[in-house]
Amino acid sequence: MQHHSPQKYLHDMISSCEFLLEFTKGRTVDDYREDRAFRSAVERELQIIGEALMQLDDARPDIAEQIPDYTNIIGFRHVLVHGYDALNPVTVWNVIETKLAPLKDRLLIILRELHKQ
Repeated sequence: MQHHSPQKYLHDMISSCEFLLEFTKGRTVDDYREDRAFRSAVERELQIIGEALMQLDDARPDIAEQIPDYTNIIGFRHVLVHGYDALNPVTVWNVIETKLAPLKDRLLIILRELHKQ
């Protein structure tokens, strides 16, 4: 499989984080539960984050390892894709509310460091 640059994967993850942070602003877990289109959009962006990180880990594990909980993020992507029927809305919403902003901040730091090299 051909890999893209680490910067591409980082940009894709940052873009999805930014989108989700804005898209979910003012929304609740009940919105997530009750609005299928909203839920689908949220889950798709979370899948992109996990997939990009999985590809980054395959191409450049040294960079992926700089992301806290990177194996959990990849594992969450697997649940989103393959375990949709076992997905807990509260868990998904917790990721939105507590994990995305710190992840985006860390990704931006890693990207800046790569640009300095």
